[in-house]
Amino acid sequence: MKKTLLLLALFIGIATVNAQTKEELEAQKAEKQAAGNALLGEAKALQAQIDALPGWRVGAFGTIGGSLSNFSKWYAQGSPNNSSGNIGFTFNGHANLIQPKFFWRNSLNTNLNWVKLDDKDDPSDKDSFEPTTDVFNISSLYGRNITKTLAASALMEYRTTILDNFNDPGYLDLGVGATWTPIDNLIVVIHPLNYNFVFSSGETVFESSLGAKIVADYTRQIGAINFKTNLSMFQSYKSNDYSNYTWSNSFSYTLWKMIGVGFDFGLRSNKQEALNYALAQTPATATGFDDVDNDLQTYYTVGLSYKF
Repeated sequence: MKKTLLLLALFIGIATVNAQTKEELEAQKAEKQAAGNALLGEAKALQAQIDALPGWRVGAFGTIGGSLSNFSKWYAQGSPNNSSGNIGFTFNGHANLIQPKFFWRNSLNTNLNWVKLDDKDDPSDKDSFEPTTDVFNISSLYGRNITKTLAASALMEYRTTILDNFNDPGYLDLGVGATWTPIDNLIVVIHPLNYNFVFSSGETVFESSLGAKIVADYTRQIGAINFKTNLSMFQSYKSNDYSNYTWSNSFSYTLWKMIGVGFDFGLRSNKQEALNYALAQTPATATGFDDVDNDLQTYYTVGLSYKF
């Protein structure tokens, strides 16, 4: 009986010591965590002060996606001997000079994709990668501050394809007006005086015109998340048939070091491009702007991302 009571007392003592030790460790953990949160807050405040300093701000992130496959004597499918692949990437970069009296913001956006399907039993088909998605956009915005959130500005924006039909068509916008920055990372450009130069070869439907340019761009990093959304619109004063807009979006989430997952998608409406495509069909599916189907153009890319 005495041994049993002694063992019971010893067990209760050990449990009490363990409980006290656990409580002490939890208290130490809470203390360290509170101190860490305070230091993290101070670090964020210092980073905000650094970001507010005049000078260059440079950054970039992108998405890479792809797949390769090869089949030999795989009789269950229509082409038993073939090799196929899909490779694509996007790149978003910016270099911004911020000064107390002026700013100069530069950005580059590309989305390129290649695919191939080589039927080894068909000697007439192509065995190389062919471009599919082909987006290239570069812009430069200069502004002189009038107030803290408003500036007089001038914009140059150029967009085209670079893998196929470079500068055919190509679009160059040059204009002046105002830029509004109501919050950090958001830029709204309103240029009522803008000329949209359209470059193309041969006799085409493309035509340059005077109009208004509106651009809205929001680029931000929140922890491991990078995202950018950009809306570029041109409203022609000559005819609505010459108006267009492009809305592009890029997201990436860093999983390990600089590598993560990314998703890009874009929308575009351009009646001149729609008519040019319709006239190139055999037979032509339209004769002019009045009967062309200006369907919404879209693209998306999903894959691994890399933060530069």
